[in-house]
Amino acid sequence: MPTTETTSSAPTAPVSLRRYIYLSIGAAVLTIGLKSTAYFLTGSVGLLSDAMESLVNLVAALLALLLLTIAERPPDADHAYGHTKAEYFSSAAEGALILLAAYSIGAAALNRIVAPQPLENVGIGVAVSLAAAAINFFVARVLLRAGRQHHSITLEADAHHLMTDVWTSAGVVAGIIAVALSGWELLDPLIALAVAANIVWSGVQLMRRSALGLLDSAIPQSERDAVVAVLARYAPQGVQFHSLRTRQAGQRRFLSVHILVPGKWTVQRGHNMLEQIERDIRQALPGPTTTLTHLEPVEDPVSMADIEIDR
Repeated sequence: MPTTETTSSAPTAPVSLRRYIYLSIGAAVLTIGLKSTAYFLTGSVGLLSDAMESLVNLVAALLALLLLTIAERPPDADHAYGHTKAEYFSSAAEGALILLAAYSIGAAALNRIVAPQPLENVGIGVAVSLAAAAINFFVARVLLRAGRQHHSITLEADAHHLMTDVWTSAGVVAGIIAVALSGWELLDPLIALAVAANIVWSGVQLMRRSALGLLDSAIPQSERDAVVAVLARYAPQGVQFHSLRTRQAGQRRFLSVHILVPGKWTVQRGHNMLEQIERDIRQALPGPTTTLTHLEPVEDPVSMADIEIDR
């Protein structure tokens, strides 16, 4: 059975995303300083929990920088498909750090429930905390936009973490104001516990997405539909396809498919067809894509007997 296989990858390399992580690191350092100042001014355990989460942000950003540097390395003899999966380790580690922060926040809040303390300098503390939240909101929006544009789970994870921090700050500030207005000091640690619960949910979601990436989940359904639409264009020429498989590793997509053509075609004509199909697929998908196509004669029954992955 005359068959041929061709492989292709995107003509452009993945965009370096480290500059966005430098922005995240700078924001984390600045907000740690602001939130720590707010905590020392007010004595609020809620603000302490907020500052601890910013510390987690810094550690996570430094780890993301390291793993993005690894992910951007070109393929080598031991990693022929590149290093892009390193991004999933970054987001998984960030999820674990978020859970650790939630534990620390919960412990501090429980201690404050047992031994309540009055809050001081509430106005200044709230102002400083809101300034930190504004910085995190701006950086989170930048990271989220870049993460979606470049299909980077690392940037998206960092962005969602920062947005969690923004909502955390909002909750803490609301708690401080409620304590100041009502005099009920128990509100501060109770809100800190609610913040910890919210952080747990965020961490679990990040770790879940990382696990799915490491398990070679398919590319999004909309992108698979775009690939099928490309292949369907060739049906009038007597071309069929099957065994379409996809996976995503960081920014890069991997795709394989069997293309069935009339057996009377020459190898050259079939090869030219595959090259055109691969070009069309690259144009249809965002970001770098590596494609493997396998050519088979449509009339041969064996061509329809190798659909399974262990053919």
